[in-house]
Amino acid sequence: MAIPIPGQPVRGSESGAPIMAVFDLLGRRWAMGIIWNLSRGPQTFRGLQNACETISPSILNSRIKELKQALIVDRSLEGYHLTPLGEELFTLLKPFGAWSINWAKTIVPKNPEKWDKCGDDIENQNSK
Repeated sequence: MAIPIPGQPVRGSESGAPIMAVFDLLGRRWAMGIIWNLSRGPQTFRGLQNACETISPSILNSRIKELKQALIVDRSLEGYHLTPLGEELFTLLKPFGAWSINWAKTIVPKNPEKWDKCGDDIENQNSK
């Protein structure tokens, strides 16, 4: 599947507005998970597959190709990593992690402490 291109119709938008193109790309299965896991540093294909837990090799391969084509991910001798554009994108996404924990505690108020581990993960990402 080709990546969404600003200026061309994309899922959910005939206008092809850049924000809609990026939402289309990031809304693809496992795209955000790959970006989140690569924010911790370079990873091999196998390491990234393990970090993403249930991702199939074919989906991982497809998403990596798309994210590389979109200049968000690249590959070096150390493995796959975020490009400068990918790093910039991740800094914009990090606040959603903290917001999502507050949202989870509000929408599922029973046992709010179960979300604290997720908060620790976000804090570790914020220290980068």
